[in-house]
Amino acid sequence: MIGGIEAGGTKFVLAVGPTPTGIAARHVIPTRTPAETLAEAMEWFAGQASIEALGIASFGPVDLDLASPTWGHITRTPKPGWSDCDLAGHFARGLGVPVGFDTDVNGAAIAEAAHGAGRGVSSLAYVTVGTGIGGGLVLNGQPVHGAAHPEMGHVFVRRAVDDTDFAGHCPIHGDCLEGLASGPAIIARWGQLLSHLPPDHPAHERIAGYLAQLCYSLFAMTAAEVVVLGGGVTKAPGLLDRVREGAGALSNDYLPGGARHRIEAPGLGENSGLTGALMLAEAARAARS
Repeated sequence: MIGGIEAGGTKFVLAVGPTPTGIAARHVIPTRTPAETLAEAMEWFAGQASIEALGIASFGPVDLDLASPTWGHITRTPKPGWSDCDLAGHFARGLGVPVGFDTDVNGAAIAEAAHGAGRGVSSLAYVTVGTGIGGGLVLNGQPVHGAAHPEMGHVFVRRAVDDTDFAGHCPIHGDCLEGLASGPAIIARWGQLLSHLPPDHPAHERIAGYLAQLCYSLFAMTAAEVVVLGGGVTKAPGLLDRVREGAGALSNDYLPGGARHRIEAPGLGENSGLTGALMLAEAARAARS
């Protein structure tokens, strides 16, 4: 058996199973303080069948540099109390098993590439649009890491000419993509979730336009074949179709990848991140052996 944790800022989703797609048991706990949350997670795993490895797909920012003394830590995060939390080390010591570790969106990306909307392609980007906006990129089965991990939500998009009365909601950048199109930004601007606004409300076209810019940019800069859009905001009726239409208009039939570029909903539904965490566990187990 292997174990997985999708560690989010709102909840931790825990699972064990024989394979990444064979979840035998799962459990959800609210994200509170590190001491409370990690203790409850450890207690749940202790009550399950013994596992040989654990994978963690975590909210960030996180340290993914294997040579770093703070590998496996959550670094400087706005989530109160979680900065400098040694997430991977806590479970490695407590469970005595190898631990695989990556961002939550990289976990979702590798899962969608292997078992979801990206099956059969060599390149995929996964973007979640919810409390924040984050993204991961997978090329030939491997998540892309560099100096750190991608921060796709903090890119700047071209604002519509009539969109000048909202400063943006990102505490760091103001009107970056996350500051314009995340769930909290939508609520700050229009007072409701996107899915609760009337179908003819201008927010739908506005948010779709900004997400279309990201998708087009990913196609143009990375040549990714598939962009998977997940997260609560993307569940608004008709949003994905609007994003597809907007990205196509931006391309103007220029991109050489043509119809190979696709924008899809997660093929694994709500299990993208958790399946990715279990894949990280599988890789950690294989590396030890």
